[in-house]
Amino acid sequence: MLENELKYFQQLYDQLRFPIEVVNEQGKIIYINEAFSLQWGYSIEELKEYSIFDDPEIKQNSFDLIIKKSLNENKFGSCDNFSDSLLKNKEEAVPLLRTGIFGSQLSGEKFAVLFHEDQTERILAEEEVTKARDAGKEAERLKNTFLNVLSHELRTPLNIILGYTSIIRENMRDKMSVEDKIYLDNLYSGSDRLNKSITHMLEFAQIEAGSYTLHVEVLDLISTLHNSINLIKKQASEKNIDIKSDFPAKPILVEVDTHCLENAINNILANAVKFTNRGFVEIETNVLEERDLAICKIRDTGIGISTEYLDHIFQPFSQEDLNIGRNYEGNGLGLALAKKCIEKLGGSLLVDSIKGVGTTFTFTLPLSSTMKKPVIAADFAFNQSDILILDETGEISDLIKAFLKKEFAIVTHDLRNFKIDFLKETNFGVVIFNVSKNFWQQGIIICKDIKTNDPMRRPVIIISSEFMEERISKFMEAGADKYLIKPFTKNELVEALKEVTQTQSINRDESL
Repeated sequence: MLENELKYFQQLYDQLRFPIEVVNEQGKIIYINEAFSLQWGYSIEELKEYSIFDDPEIKQNSFDLIIKKSLNENKFGSCDNFSDSLLKNKEEAVPLLRTGIFGSQLSGEKFAVLFHEDQTERILAEEEVTKARDAGKEAERLKNTFLNVLSHELRTPLNIILGYTSIIRENMRDKMSVEDKIYLDNLYSGSDRLNKSITHMLEFAQIEAGSYTLHVEVLDLISTLHNSINLIKKQASEKNIDIKSDFPAKPILVEVDTHCLENAINNILANAVKFTNRGFVEIETNVLEERDLAICKIRDTGIGISTEYLDHIFQPFSQEDLNIGRNYEGNGLGLALAKKCIEKLGGSLLVDSIKGVGTTFTFTLPLSSTMKKPVIAADFAFNQSDILILDETGEISDLIKAFLKKEFAIVTHDLRNFKIDFLKETNFGVVIFNVSKNFWQQGIIICKDIKTNDPMRRPVIIISSEFMEERISKFMEAGADKYLIKPFTKNELVEALKEVTQTQSINRDESL
């Protein structure tokens, strides 16, 4: 090779920090830079007898063909995970090289220039990222599995305890001593408190993990507020607290996830009643037309919140001080969950408070683009023998019978022996379907089968301890009309029955 060509390569490549070698048409190495010598451990004099085209390692991986093509056609080529016998014979680990090759011609002689880029650190980093991502997915899967099992194993027995305790309180109150009434009331309140804590923790974990899927529909905010007020009236009455409301005459329609909105409002109202010992709780709602927002203020005359604690009030598991933690039951998740829910719906939740005077929570929600008010039937009535319960174990059917025995006739059928022909042989108006986690997939198939093949198109209510939104949505996609999460109360069951039968009546009228 001419001295001028060698100087040309030296001027181009000597100062570059990645290894470069230049080979001629015979595969002989005619130039290497300093980075190559450091990486391979050879000088140019030691490589005089070496030919890249005779290297067994290069031939085995067909790299010689790529190099020859670039050299002869003066084109660019590349080799991933490049290695040769010179590197293989070293005691050190072979780096992960990506080699770019391009042909060059000087003074009528052809050359191939090989640029070696060490990608070991990048590839190892990518592998670490992949491992971390896979580990994160596995941790998420294990967490969801744990939450599902925890939900089932705790909610089902809690449902039984709360259900039967409420029945005993109702039926035996006049026959028990004062002491026994206190025991029973403590049993119910303790179980209810445990249920609320578990529900808060599971729902908060679901939203924090980003696994909660919104099911948006148009709702009247005022109707939702009325329903939530009804839930706290008894507790407020026991503390001699007045519940005041100031609502406009027209409905305020918002596009929200029903469960998410009810969860937020119920937690804020429950918090207001809990920390108010005298005075009132006032709920006011209206429309900010210029901003297309619904606004709601929940004001109480309770103990108030210190300025120092206001910045921490929406943090999970937080309490202002230990004394409040002792005097007022709760796990500190209610307001954190309410804020998460409101923000997930596209709204905001703010708080203003004066210690010893009271607190005001203000939340906003985007208004619905439609002003069509949902039609709600006025009456709710069943014919006799009109509820069919499909139950695998019989536990929930016994509880439902106890809840509804005075109002409705009930037929129970073993879920494991259910056949679709049974629909044609019975006279009922609603199907209540208790689904355990062990019967989940079969339950979805049965639900879809009922909704597809029932000539009467009767509504189906699913009852389960499963609370993950992606699992609930499978039943809704299969045609279920309502989904109740354990534990549920008698009022919640009756409201669900009312809702599905009213919807069925409306759909029937529209089809006529």
